[in-house]
Amino acid sequence: MVAYVYAADRKAERPDTHLGDFAGILQVDGYGGYTALAKRRGQQLSLAFCWSHVRRKFYDLAASSPVATEILRRIAMLYAIEDEVRGYSAEQRRIQRVECSRIIVADLRLYLDARLRQISAKSKLAEAIRYATTRWDGLVRFIDDGRIELDTNTVERSIRPLALNRKNALFAGSDEGGDNWAVIATLIENCKLGGINPHDWLNQTLTALANGYRANRVHELMPWIYVG
Repeated sequence: MVAYVYAADRKAERPDTHLGDFAGILQVDGYGGYTALAKRRGQQLSLAFCWSHVRRKFYDLAASSPVATEILRRIAMLYAIEDEVRGYSAEQRRIQRVECSRIIVADLRLYLDARLRQISAKSKLAEAIRYATTRWDGLVRFIDDGRIELDTNTVERSIRPLALNRKNALFAGSDEGGDNWAVIATLIENCKLGGINPHDWLNQTLTALANGYRANRVHELMPWIYVG
């Protein structure tokens, strides 16, 4: 399922509060708050970073940089392997990644380090390389754990409608409004994940509530139970 949680700002303590006592692997983008969170929690939390965010850094430079173009070519090799193993079990994905992706990643790291020594530390290319190398442990974590995705694109697609609607949603006007918005977004997106028409679900659910559906049975109206 997908769940949205409202936060009033982007402070690092927001994901800390949201995650509670969660222990395990957290797949994230490059937001610095996650790194600080992982440091505070020690071995309780491991970060898996997103290759798509790394790729974007070099994509913007590829038109004028052969180095960026070469890095993109190597990252594309990783995505080609992921296309082959998509839908496989976690263990099957792990085996394929160990056999095929590990050498690509190892060679890429050598290439990044070598190029970084040859260019200006203040250049955009150096900045893009450092973005990758400073997150390397989290970027390569996918190789030995088939549960981890290569990127966070699934989440990115889920939040894009909300991101596009941000300005229109300023009417929320308060933290309570933001919390309510997160609840509604959660319900709507779970309808989509389940192949349910959100309009049909809303119509049936609101009608049931208006007709006095018992409060202690509201859980029966949730999208993951809805049968149409």
